[in-house]
Amino acid sequence: MWNDILNKEFQKEYFIKLKEKVDVLYKTKTIYPLYEDIFNAFKYFDLKDLKVVILGQDPYHQPNQAHGLAFSTLDSKTPKSLINIKKELENDLNIKVSNNNNLTNWAIQGVLLLNTILTVEESKPLSHQNIGWEVFTLNVFKEITKLNQPIVFILWGKNAEKYERYINNPNHLVIKSSHPSPFSARISFFGSKPFSKTNNFLTKNNIIPINFKL
Repeated sequence: MWNDILNKEFQKEYFIKLKEKVDVLYKTKTIYPLYEDIFNAFKYFDLKDLKVVILGQDPYHQPNQAHGLAFSTLDSKTPKSLINIKKELENDLNIKVSNNNNLTNWAIQGVLLLNTILTVEESKPLSHQNIGWEVFTLNVFKEITKLNQPIVFILWGKNAEKYERYINNPNHLVIKSSHPSPFSARISFFGSKPFSKTNNFLTKNNIIPINFKL
């Protein structure tokens, strides 16, 4: 079913222009993630198995970091936002968190780790803002909100909270707080308990909870 949603977007005029632009950028500059990983977030599970949506902004912009999953990195050095996510995870679920920074295990279980912008130029955060990715991710997001299956939407920060207006299905749960970045985590991210709230909701709806252990 992901293919139905994605292929519908791929055929639209805005996306054809976006792809042309992105293809040129990959040939002329250093862009992350790897070209084949741009749509990684959709590769690990079927749409019918979607349980959780976590929105990020744009990929990490240094080598060996981004691989198509929001907040996840292949680098052994933990990004600051992910450090705070791990702190909250440990405090919330009382589990010891490892040095693993790759969140693929979450994705396999039905967690969509979706950046609203899917590519970035090396060392230039938000460099691909307003080239068309936001149209793509918003359209996909709107399609997800039409699903009747219970889904948790985790919205961290003001950018992600803009998407709350599209979530009107009573079968869905919205969890929101400030962004986990060092600049805002203390406002309302720490202590927000997004992981236990997610699993309580899934369990109440007879859905296997997420093993968030890293």
